[in-house]
Amino acid sequence: VQLQASGGGLVQAGEALRLSCAASGGTFSYYVMGWFRQAPGKEREFVAAITWRGSSTYYTDSVKGRFTISRDNAKNTVYLQMNSLKPEDTAVYYCAAARRWSPDILSEYDYWGQGTLVTVSS
Repeated sequence: VQLQASGGGLVQAGEALRLSCAASGGTFSYYVMGWFRQAPGKEREFVAAITWRGSSTYYTDSVKGRFTISRDNAKNTVYLQMNSLKPEDTAVYYCAAARRWSPDILSEYDYWGQGTLVTVSS
């Protein structure tokens, strides 16, 4: 499975961005999809995940109420809508695919996209 993330950019605090991740080379609906991020000098951390058909989602506490993960299996795409962005959200955002539901466990994800940079200025 190949994953291609896009949609990053430079925004001001309080603004919004929508990230997209297009999948190819596999059956998209077979995979749990997740978003992770890595800030400069920090380890990669979990952001959000969504189950195979989108019936359930899971978020890290710091983004609850601001970020929304969704997927369109017909388009082989997962999204991350990010509202009310804060400078601490600045990071490279990665999408990832997993066979099993262990949403915040990085090692459970089998495939990774290349990352898209989100920069939030204060």
